[in-house]
Amino acid sequence: MLAAKILVVEDESIIALDIQNSLVNAGYNVVAIATCADEALDLTAQFHPDLVLMDIRLRGEMDGVEIAEKIRREFNLPVVYLTAHADENTLRRAKITEPFGYILKPFEDRELITTIEIALSRYHAEVAIQLALVKEKELNQIKSRFVSVVSHEFRNPLNAILFSTELLERYDSELSSEKKQEYLQRIQLSVRRMDQLLRDVLTIGETESGDLPFNPQPLDLLQFCQDLIEELQVSRSLNCPIHLTHKNADFVTSEDLSFPCLDENLLRHILDNLLSNAIKYSPQGKNIEFNLTYNKEAVVFQIQDYGIGIPIADQPRLFDSFYRASNVKTISGTGLGLSIVKQCVDLHGGTIAVISEVEKGTIFTVTLPLQHC
Repeated sequence: MLAAKILVVEDESIIALDIQNSLVNAGYNVVAIATCADEALDLTAQFHPDLVLMDIRLRGEMDGVEIAEKIRREFNLPVVYLTAHADENTLRRAKITEPFGYILKPFEDRELITTIEIALSRYHAEVAIQLALVKEKELNQIKSRFVSVVSHEFRNPLNAILFSTELLERYDSELSSEKKQEYLQRIQLSVRRMDQLLRDVLTIGETESGDLPFNPQPLDLLQFCQDLIEELQVSRSLNCPIHLTHKNADFVTSEDLSFPCLDENLLRHILDNLLSNAIKYSPQGKNIEFNLTYNKEAVVFQIQDYGIGIPIADQPRLFDSFYRASNVKTISGTGLGLSIVKQCVDLHGGTIAVISEVEKGTIFTVTLPLQHC
């Protein structure tokens, strides 16, 4: 373990050097010695020590208690007082600054080291508790957003199913076959939306718990991409044609035993979400460009749309769970898809990049390093 860094604040040079020698002999790293308030604050900002040993009586306008309060407020660092003063007023003022120790001069080295170790241990414990509380708050916020988003996203397709089934039941004899087919398709689409939502929620749960499996197997990339596009066209009644182009796609053939190793399930999450988003946020009839390029080192998937684009201010948080761009307006969505994409890319050891301009479109580029089974 690295030696704890300690700043000594003491205006008596002989005492300061004696304290420094004691600390160094005990294995600590004395980063500096400060003799006044301003110097103590400057050195704290410069070295950010693990602990400050503070004499209460210092030359200058501020004494050690005032400096300790500033250090606690501005740097959140533990302070241990070293002082010859034990009067009631000094103790009362010192207690307000919430010190991590109070040692009266003269003191033994053992007493000094014991107080420092207890102070450091207490400080680390308090930091850990604070981090846990922050994490718990973040989790509670995520849970709240999760309940809100999922409730809303389930309500829409459920209402669509209920409305369509009621119309079919009530006006069955009066509806044309075309109208019946329209209502049935609406029901099917709603069921698919709910199924996709459930799968997204399960995937997010697996990624958050670290249980999302990664099982790379030989995969015919070109055939996989062609099949995925066909599935999308059949299941989602695409109004935006997907144009697949490829380079070096004959790198492997169905007879070749050197198919690149990728996790088919994770790759499906990546491409399905990116292609679905490209369709969702594009005007009807606009093409989606899907380019596949690979060689012996990596495979690159590039998906380009000419839709609403992503505001620059939203792009840094694009892969956060439940986060949606500010310009999506009434377009449905959970904000889970790109978070899932990022997790799946990371499991492959790959990268994902985005270039986007509002009202001009978006390009996602996914690069996955290749291994061969």
